[in-house]
Amino acid sequence: MKAMILAAGLGSRMRPLTETLPKPLLQVGDKALIEYHICNLAAAGITEIVINHYHLGEKLEAALGDGSRYGVSIAYSRETVRLETAGGIVKALPLLGEEAFAVISADIWTDYNYTNLKSVDGEETLARLIMVKNPPHHQAGDFTLTSDGRLTLSTQGAETGLTYSGISVMHPKLFAHLPEEPLALRPVLNKAIASNLIAAEMHDGLWFDIGTPERLLELDTYLREVLS
Repeated sequence: MKAMILAAGLGSRMRPLTETLPKPLLQVGDKALIEYHICNLAAAGITEIVINHYHLGEKLEAALGDGSRYGVSIAYSRETVRLETAGGIVKALPLLGEEAFAVISADIWTDYNYTNLKSVDGEETLARLIMVKNPPHHQAGDFTLTSDGRLTLSTQGAETGLTYSGISVMHPKLFAHLPEEPLALRPVLNKAIASNLIAAEMHDGLWFDIGTPERLLELDTYLREVLS
């Protein structure tokens, strides 16, 4: 299985930190955010990685190189216009091949073990999303997990809703016939959910969404305590 790390965001809420450095290269603990994902993917035996970028992408490539020092091979999908999540995946599909691939958001941190990622067949299941409990900054979840492991849209708010962790396995068929243009992921998922084609499972471990400088500091403090 290959993996795609989504790293093309502007990091607007992280300014001024992201005015000279792309968000995935922000340091927490002893590594950049994106390095945790690369190292954890390598430890899980996932060594072919595609990274998309837009904002200060040349710095990302300079920092990570071809991935050899991490024991992986990195290919870059360079965006000249910001394509958002689904659009970025569509552009990267030629690098990802015809089989299911992992998709990881660069701006999260988690103790999820990537060896637990399960492939999808592209027929009965187009994607499998890893879900987490709703964080304080997003208390009303967007999705509900059914007893048979399928994902539905949440209509009951925080009590039953869950949050997408930014970790998943997706099949290229999820993006079949979509144009290479700016496109969010949510409408693509909603359409597949309506046809009962999205599976999901819970992660009950640690998960941080690094959306603000305050959350970055919270994670950095936690990791430095763990590493000390």
